[in-house]
Amino acid sequence: MRIPPLPADQWDDTVDAALKGMLPRWRRNPENASTVLSTLVQHPALTQAYLSFNVYILFNSTLTGRLRELMILRIATLADCAYEVSHHRALGKDAGLTDEEIEAAIRGEGRSDSDRIALAAVDELENSSRISDDTWTQLSEHFDEKQRMDLVFTAGSYRMLATAINSFDIQLEDER
Repeated sequence: MRIPPLPADQWDDTVDAALKGMLPRWRRNPENASTVLSTLVQHPALTQAYLSFNVYILFNSTLTGRLRELMILRIATLADCAYEVSHHRALGKDAGLTDEEIEAAIRGEGRSDSDRIALAAVDELENSSRISDDTWTQLSEHFDEKQRMDLVFTAGSYRMLATAINSFDIQLEDER
């Protein structure tokens, strides 16, 4: 790991404050926080700022949890981020995805027209940092303006997190 998780003896009130908006009290410690959060708190101010945005994406977005997880699985796959794929397989199941839907999303395939066009948009964002006019028109048939905006920011947020995870060489919990 290039940046290891914060050692347990360095978890203080600043770290707790950085995680407060994302995690319940019982998870705000080195034993119960994920490896990614335990690593990000090496920089509490950055973590707090990022997690404020991420809480919106996870809990307040206009997108359904199911669609969000399909998109995250796809962007994590395109970014070659095994950590995100692993975690979001479980979160996808919690959001109601089947194993078949998870595997299809990883391949960029969706079961419905709205799933397929959302995943195509994720691919375009990854490949060219832009959704084409044709794809935007198709998205407009399934998603309102706020949902389209949330779609772009969801893909971008999780691409950014994948970049950090890969660059910091954050390991899965069972690989630490």
